[in-house]
Amino acid sequence: MRVSYLGTSESAAFIAANSVRIPLYSESMAISDLNGQSEEKPVDLNTLCIPNPGATFFVRAQGESMVKEGIHAGDVLVVNRSLAARHGDIVIAFERGKMAVMTLQLKPDVLLRPKNKAYAATVTPVVESEAPSLEVFGVVTSVVRQLERG
Repeated sequence: MRVSYLGTSESAAFIAANSVRIPLYSESMAISDLNGQSEEKPVDLNTLCIPNPGATFFVRAQGESMVKEGIHAGDVLVVNRSLAARHGDIVIAFERGKMAVMTLQLKPDVLLRPKNKAYAATVTPVVESEAPSLEVFGVVTSVVRQLERG
């Protein structure tokens, strides 16, 4: 799945100054409770999705290779560069000059694995004498999707 770079997040100070806290309700609440206090603490989407603003950027997904992970074409992915990528993480990677979103497999071989059976995994052999052809650029931490209305 290819991605388009959308830019970086604002600074932590900017996010804090422009924070909007939205009520969070439990699905088990009665309709009459919606006009009163929420059951849980309000949610700030910046705090929820962007814990490290200086290392966070956004990309827009293109293609269908990650649909089994719930990532669809047009989704905005929140990516954190400060996280060390681990086996099984969904990552933004540069491989042979192309930026893509895939699941990182580290064992037994290094692979970028799509989550759609129509696409093949990309094997990246680790050769000491050559420059690595795979660079993990960040870990995907959130997916933002606008739903279409009928």
